[in-house]
Amino acid sequence: MTLFDVYSLYDIEPVKGKGSYVYDAQGNEYLDLYGGHAVISIGHAHPRYVDAISRQVAELGFYSNSVQNSLQQQLADRLGRQSGYDDYALFLCNSGAEANENAMKLASFHTGKSKILAFDRAFHGRTSGAVAATDNPKIQAPFNRTSNVEFAPLNDIKAVEERLATGEFAAVIIEGIQGVAGIRMVNDDFLRQLREVTKKHGVLLILDEIQSGYGRTGRFFAHQYAGVRPDIITCAKGIANGFPMGAILIAPSIEAKKSMLGTTFGGNHLACAAAIAVLDVMSEEKLVENAAETGEYILGKLQEIAVTNPKIKDVRGRGLMIGFEIEGSASELRKRLLFEGKIFTGGAGEHTVRLLPALGLTKAQADIFLNTFTKYL
Repeated sequence: MTLFDVYSLYDIEPVKGKGSYVYDAQGNEYLDLYGGHAVISIGHAHPRYVDAISRQVAELGFYSNSVQNSLQQQLADRLGRQSGYDDYALFLCNSGAEANENAMKLASFHTGKSKILAFDRAFHGRTSGAVAATDNPKIQAPFNRTSNVEFAPLNDIKAVEERLATGEFAAVIIEGIQGVAGIRMVNDDFLRQLREVTKKHGVLLILDEIQSGYGRTGRFFAHQYAGVRPDIITCAKGIANGFPMGAILIAPSIEAKKSMLGTTFGGNHLACAAAIAVLDVMSEEKLVENAAETGEYILGKLQEIAVTNPKIKDVRGRGLMIGFEIEGSASELRKRLLFEGKIFTGGAGEHTVRLLPALGLTKAQADIFLNTFTKYL
């Protein structure tokens, strides 16, 4: 049997990781500024994380959601305190796409309405409902296309209000920062206006914080810069540092009903142990604060370089969610960084490079990147 050939693969296989580094079978060391697509939040093979998973799997790795699992409540308590949403309810699932799928379903249950408003160039996942709310026809099969999803221009409150005034919409879904689109920033003023407009029309506001959440931007959630409180928040990626997990934070105004949501693997014992360890490390090592400080340092240095190097066209981001646009091929730059500079980075379209490292990245490690990448522009 062969693998279904849907991925473009680099000819590198990491076999080991430690902190912000990964290593291949030949022992080559790579600085990881991609974090497995923003997933590695506390670093590779963190001892606290390894210990938590090892101890849990030695006792009980899995049982179904038909019985009590006190680890789920422990996680809910910790997440509520650290995120500032201790009055919200938590539903656990397996991935970001599943979190968004359930969030939109929940909004439809709550309002009795069927339509969702998303934004141009949004990415919310690849399952049926999530991909329907993703503005990329290349990954939508005919089966996924639906009149129940409409798109509005990002940061255009007038266009949003015109659509919501029809009274057909259950929810608006928006990313804290558009990651796959190339670190497109959501204006704080727009997000505040969006919160007011959705309240005015009785529409739920869903904040997709799958890539921009869990401390990545220097706040626990990116939307907290704007001082808004959504009705539903979706999480995944960094929540369990590589163990598959997703979550939905749900406002107290939304009523839970038996069997309206469900999952086989979501919130299993191993996943919860991993996620609790992540929150412990984030708190003890002040990783959210480090993401803010180190991210500000990188952004400042990139902006300084852009002043004298016209090949850098734009620099944007918050915390350790950074994108910079270049003249020429971002793919070619990333290949040179990887194969010659031994640095992993992320991409987004033809001209944008993304940095999504572990939240403990140091300024010294940032300098390795900053001193290397201009050689290959």
